[in-house]
Amino acid sequence: MANPLNTPILSDDIPRIGNKFSCWLGTSVLNLMGWRYAGEFPSHAKMIVAVAPHTSNWDFIIGLAVAFNLRLKITFFGKHSLFMPPFGALLRRCGGLPVERSKAHGVVDQMADAMRRADKMVLCIAPEGTRSRIERWKTGFLHIAHKAEVPVFLVALDYKKKQIEFGPSLNIGEDIQYELNRIYSHYQTVEAKYPDRVATIVVPQTGEQD
Repeated sequence: MANPLNTPILSDDIPRIGNKFSCWLGTSVLNLMGWRYAGEFPSHAKMIVAVAPHTSNWDFIIGLAVAFNLRLKITFFGKHSLFMPPFGALLRRCGGLPVERSKAHGVVDQMADAMRRADKMVLCIAPEGTRSRIERWKTGFLHIAHKAEVPVFLVALDYKKKQIEFGPSLNIGEDIQYELNRIYSHYQTVEAKYPDRVATIVVPQTGEQD
């Protein structure tokens, strides 16, 4: 059977959600926009998916289409106040996980704890944290990965090639400065929607956390 999107086959270990309609919708959006996949999707039951570069609202639309097409159950986190009725149940159903930024142990520890407790979790994060130009990336996702002992899977949205590029998948060590450098280097050849908004990263000092 023809596979014009070059859609990868996902392992049974990956958390899944959705139905034929949502899969069709995601497929249709990607086809209409001319996007294709490149690379393989890993079989980790728990991982952090870092999506970059993030310079446009179109990134979210493409990312959502990918999740629908792959029937991928993703998790994202947001302020606990957003999860109040009547929208709290809907956000949770869509993969939302509330965090309390005022807690003494912080967002990193909350998310690391949640990942350790879960049997399966694909936590999606945009390292830039905003589509506007910034001078450095947030490093919280690296601390979460290290504390929870889960890999970081890099996903690139290349607008020049119209490719959703999968990989590599990296194990994160204690040297966050080193990890940030090698992950940022991976994205240097990726063409963002708005290249002038791509971060000029300033590597944090050892021991500094976001």
